[in-house]
Amino acid sequence: MFKAILVDKNADVYQASVTELDEAQLPEGDVCVRVAYSTLNYKDGLAISGSSPVVRRFPMVPGIDLAGTVESSNHSAYKPGDRVLLNGWGVGEGHWGGLAQKARLNGDWLIPLPEGLSERQAMAIGTAGYTAMLCLMALERHGLTPERGEVLVTGANGGVGSFAIALLARKGYSVVAATGRLAQAEYLKRLGASTIIDRAELSSPGRALAKERWAAAIDSVGSHTLANVCAGIRADGLVTACGLAQGMDFPATVAPFILRGISLLGINSVTRSYKERVEAWDRLCKGLDLAQLDEITQEVGLSEAILAAHELLDGKVRGRVVVDVNR
Repeated sequence: MFKAILVDKNADVYQASVTELDEAQLPEGDVCVRVAYSTLNYKDGLAISGSSPVVRRFPMVPGIDLAGTVESSNHSAYKPGDRVLLNGWGVGEGHWGGLAQKARLNGDWLIPLPEGLSERQAMAIGTAGYTAMLCLMALERHGLTPERGEVLVTGANGGVGSFAIALLARKGYSVVAATGRLAQAEYLKRLGASTIIDRAELSSPGRALAKERWAAAIDSVGSHTLANVCAGIRADGLVTACGLAQGMDFPATVAPFILRGISLLGINSVTRSYKERVEAWDRLCKGLDLAQLDEITQEVGLSEAILAAHELLDGKVRGRVVVDVNR
């Protein structure tokens, strides 16, 4: 038996609870992992609360991230005792995820836990830090350098935003952080932001083309915010879109694209190739000051994760939430 958060839906009643499950109930997979830590991401909050139809199959164990140790394996790349981690691949949506003490998974979804990184550190980074690194990699593939000018980060107090600021600053970029929690300005500056702006400057309907302000941006918000970000990017600038905290809509015009030649780069963190995942995690290990993880992270036990998920959706959580599934 093992403990897990289980979400279920009977008629119109949606419920999430911590329960005990039998290993025989685990879904199909060729690697069984004893989970040490998981995380709470925005998508996990939606899955636990039922506020958006994230879960595609019931009952479901949420948790799109996990790190732990292989217990048994029929996959050629892994053997018992190997430390592994997972991000994405529909886990926590269509396949039981990481907010449990055990998981059975497709070994192709896993990568080895990088040397020198603990399970807790990996989950402090989680999909949020991994996505931020994918954004940085995409920007640099398209020619961004610190000399090009300031880089805007929206949703700055969130997980992706916090890591984006830290990664950019460590690479020498001048970072502008947009946040709705100006009281957290000192936190953002400690991460490396040089300028703080109120997200209200970007969150309402704006002009099709605004004053040129930033060389590039990492946006995890979507909707009017993303439209205004694009409108304010300098000629030939770059924007990565990786989230939808404000909404899935994109109420923009083609003006920034055809008059300034900007590029909008979509970031899919769910189904990247093995090579890309390993590269991103290798760069995270080298590009982050791991001592900053305690600044970015708070820890809860499995029994506290449901409440924390609701607080995350309510915008009451700064940075990252790591879940110790064994307490």
